[in-house]
Amino acid sequence: MAGPLQLEERKQGKKILFAPSLLSADVLNMEDSIARLGGEADWLHLDIMDGHFVPNLSYGPSLLKALRKRYPDAFLDVHIMVEPPEAFVDMFLAEKPSALTFHLEATPHTHRVLQKIKDNGVLAGITICPGTPVEMLFPVLHMVDLVLLMSVNPGYGGQAFIPEVLDKVSALVNWRASNGAGFLIQMDGGIGPANIAEIAKSGCDVVVAGNSVFGQADPAKVIADMRMIAERR
Repeated sequence: MAGPLQLEERKQGKKILFAPSLLSADVLNMEDSIARLGGEADWLHLDIMDGHFVPNLSYGPSLLKALRKRYPDAFLDVHIMVEPPEAFVDMFLAEKPSALTFHLEATPHTHRVLQKIKDNGVLAGITICPGTPVEMLFPVLHMVDLVLLMSVNPGYGGQAFIPEVLDKVSALVNWRASNGAGFLIQMDGGIGPANIAEIAKSGCDVVVAGNSVFGQADPAKVIADMRMIAERR
């Protein structure tokens, strides 16, 4: 089991990591959108939606392949909102994501999917929707490298943050400390400068932000400002 030292190594010595969501980038100028991050992003977050598990369609392994080719050293954080994930993981693993996260709610074969990801040398992530009790994750937390808590109902960008999800962070922080685990806690949905302080204070290690970053004139400054606010806690 990964311990606290590995946890800190994964955070690269930073208090909190920022993973801008490419779902909110300019689809016709993706490279320019990434360039406008000015090196402030720690990870690049790629949302994959199947129009079945969530009511939207977005991207596929071809975009991941292109991103890996263009940014060979980037940390590519891939979140697949698909059902069942076991029918999709191989095609994404082939394109070398840094982390691959799937939904607990989308399959009864959670252990199998996590093991498949880990066997391919990729960080294995598990995620839950806002209405799913965090306790449902406990049986598999010993296997995961990343836990993603959705703070909006997945499917669309630009939704309002659901504050009750912060209690789930506290539960995960306590479980991690009690069990000597080293997984990162990530949150995605409705995150911006107005609420980053409370999210960081709750114990999140990684935050995903889409519209609040790419929807602004200076995305790099938004991330820099949010990092400054988060580290004041």
